[in-house]
Amino acid sequence: MQYQEFLIRKTQLGGNAGFEPIWMPDSLFDFQEHLVAWALRKGRAAIWADCGLGKSLMALVWAENVIRKTGKPVLIVTPLAVAAQFVREGAKFGIEVTHSRDGKHSGGIVVTNYERLHYFNPEEFDGAVADEAQAIKAFDGKRRKQVVRFFSKLPYRLLTTATPAPNDYVELGTASECLGIMTQSDMLGFFFRETKDMRHTVFKEGDFWNQTKYTFKPHSEIPFWRWIVSWARGVQKPSDLGFDDTRFVLPPLNYATHIVEAEWIPPGELFPRPAISLREQADERKRTIPERCERVKELVAHDRPAIIWCHYNPEGDYLEKLIPEAVQISGRNSLDEKEQMLTDFAFGKTRILITKGKIGCWGLNLQHCGDMTFFPTFSFEQVYQGIRRCWRFGRVGEVNVDIVSAPGESRVMEGLARKQEKAVEMFAAVVQHMNEAVEMNSIDCHVKPFKMPSFLKERETLECPL
Repeated sequence: MQYQEFLIRKTQLGGNAGFEPIWMPDSLFDFQEHLVAWALRKGRAAIWADCGLGKSLMALVWAENVIRKTGKPVLIVTPLAVAAQFVREGAKFGIEVTHSRDGKHSGGIVVTNYERLHYFNPEEFDGAVADEAQAIKAFDGKRRKQVVRFFSKLPYRLLTTATPAPNDYVELGTASECLGIMTQSDMLGFFFRETKDMRHTVFKEGDFWNQTKYTFKPHSEIPFWRWIVSWARGVQKPSDLGFDDTRFVLPPLNYATHIVEAEWIPPGELFPRPAISLREQADERKRTIPERCERVKELVAHDRPAIIWCHYNPEGDYLEKLIPEAVQISGRNSLDEKEQMLTDFAFGKTRILITKGKIGCWGLNLQHCGDMTFFPTFSFEQVYQGIRRCWRFGRVGEVNVDIVSAPGESRVMEGLARKQEKAVEMFAAVVQHMNEAVEMNSIDCHVKPFKMPSFLKERETLECPL
């Protein structure tokens, strides 16, 4: 083995395990064609593209190429109700897609939901796509284990999402493991080190748990991004890849915060005070359900489509009684019922939809709707994904986001603002780091001319890596 080969192997940069594109439809934008071609050459890749950039179409074209190459079917796994959206998207561009709910299929591109993945046999497929792949980010989650196991022996794999790591770079290890690049634990050991101190310790009723914080090892940050970019691409807009943004301009987004009047004041005090602990925050939300729901009713008293995002079943039930024309989707509905109600709203058969973020904020294209309300939450990812169901490239008209809170929920709002700022900075950093790493990887670099010492037998200039 040459020394240069040895160094390349130590970088953990994966090579290409795919093939050159066989078919590219004219319907793809230039940046989409670039990403699909790159993902096909890689064989196992991740496309982290913001909402509205056409991840569904890119996944379908990628899957069609794999089918034409191998002759075997490809499975696309999606969040609830997004499977039907893939079928419609395929029909629009002349790509045949079959929606299966029980594992039975006749080949070609097959799409199903994460909740039904256990019905399918991975041996029947040569490729798979995990749409909205942040759904598998939990380190010890049941869904993560199920998806990683299903993907583990497939030669061709693709992950797509707009939020690859909303909270921490460590979450990128799940994507790497699903693609078979490196396990999450190996990634942590290779690029990160653990930091345990009192600042990351949680105390509760005399017990405590040390929360591990991972930080980059010295000099490992640049190698980490070089490794990431060897199997993933991040893009918020076409210009991130050097293409034109003219056709991808987001409409105006209007935020408004509404603090409802709450009569309850803690015993012995004159004014309401911010809820500090999680229990106090929960109590505050439960006490103010009627007031907050009444305000939401006023905000959706128009003739336009609207989405009401809630957290608790009592909130949804109260809103359903206040707004008779609204349809609520909750945990008590079956998978088929949830899917049908989400589809009805997407087609405009329902004007007002009431649901929780964990049920309906993933992957759906609801750009016909421009009005939504939220109750405060610490989950920035759910708020971001909920907003981006409507505020996306292709939306015509402004989008209005109303956040309805109680007086004591100021800390929740502050926490959400901090997470929003951090998440925006993080994804911008992902794009920047990846673009820099692309440039770095494109140079056969870290080599420069070196003259052999005069005392050695061979007197010639060699290419020696430093």
